[in-house]
Amino acid sequence: MPPTPSAFDTIARQARTADSDRRLAREAVAALAASGLARHFVPARWGGAEGTFTVLLHEVAAVGEACTSAAWVGMLWAAHGRFAALLPEEGRRRLWGSSPDVPISAALMPPAGRAEPAPDGWRLTGTWGCVSGADSAEWVLVAAPVADDGETRVFAVPGAAVDVLDTWDATGLRGTGSHTAVVRDAVVPHELSFPMAELMRGATAPDLPRCHTAPAQLAGGLMFCAPALGAARRALAVWSQWAASKAPGSGRPQHDSAAVRETLAVASAHIDAAGLLLERAARRADTEPVTPALVTGNQRDAAVAAGLLADAVDRLFRTGAHIRDASGDLTRLWRDVHTVASHGVLRLEPTAAAYASTALAAADRASTASRSA
Repeated sequence: MPPTPSAFDTIARQARTADSDRRLAREAVAALAASGLARHFVPARWGGAEGTFTVLLHEVAAVGEACTSAAWVGMLWAAHGRFAALLPEEGRRRLWGSSPDVPISAALMPPAGRAEPAPDGWRLTGTWGCVSGADSAEWVLVAAPVADDGETRVFAVPGAAVDVLDTWDATGLRGTGSHTAVVRDAVVPHELSFPMAELMRGATAPDLPRCHTAPAQLAGGLMFCAPALGAARRALAVWSQWAASKAPGSGRPQHDSAAVRETLAVASAHIDAAGLLLERAARRADTEPVTPALVTGNQRDAAVAAGLLADAVDRLFRTGAHIRDASGDLTRLWRDVHTVASHGVLRLEPTAAAYASTALAAADRASTASRSA
């Protein structure tokens, strides 16, 4: 469900504080929890919504208009609930037996630390960086190789068993509190672990909802880009207020300038185009048969959308609207969008390589078939 007006207002009021404090305020965390994002992909058996990627895209973008950092954390709560659904039944009961609204943080790529077999599971030790929302997490998912066979597994660790080191001081998304998590010699039982390979390919048991059978890479990019979509929309709204204001000295509206009008046209079109790309990718993730071409096509669309959003806020920024408000909303949103766009999942070069490998292979097969006919 989308954030209520009161929750939206609470998150928006705390956006500047989140940026300066490098963490979400308690009020913002509570409002985010009330939004239902944490339960979005949780199995219905445990009170969750088993929701769609399309609905999540809209809900996260809406939160992103209030606070990009809150949207990022909420998006990850949803994503990590989807991953935790791969735990054995008893593990799911431990996470969601009391409530589906459990904030879950994670550090899965790259795997780190080490897990050694123990009588009832594994003994886990390690350090994982960039764990968004670590301070407010009730559970943390981490990935580590197992010492005896090298298999990488995902382990669910109670938040109380994780030490959080204050290491997050980034250019943007500063309020995500993406600090370093340390686990020291924790025993993780069998029911709180599953193979990383299952996450990458998606669950395979019969009669599961699409959100649990979709492989991780099918929708990962569009989910990561959703907070930036909301942030760019908010940046356009903030900038538009400036464009409608009187220019110092002349008393004429800023938009009397042809450059300002062109900026509005191009930036708004790029934001709309990004939204359409992400909407299409989400619908495909919800409904279309999973193929390598579908996965790489969605990855391409998310990376290109991120580039469009970064270009849009750049255009707004270069008009000088921020000059007298260096600590204001437009500057913060510009930093946030660029930080999202720089995430490895949204970088164009590796995404383009993956897309080319499937698209050109299909073209080659079609050409071969045509010559053989």
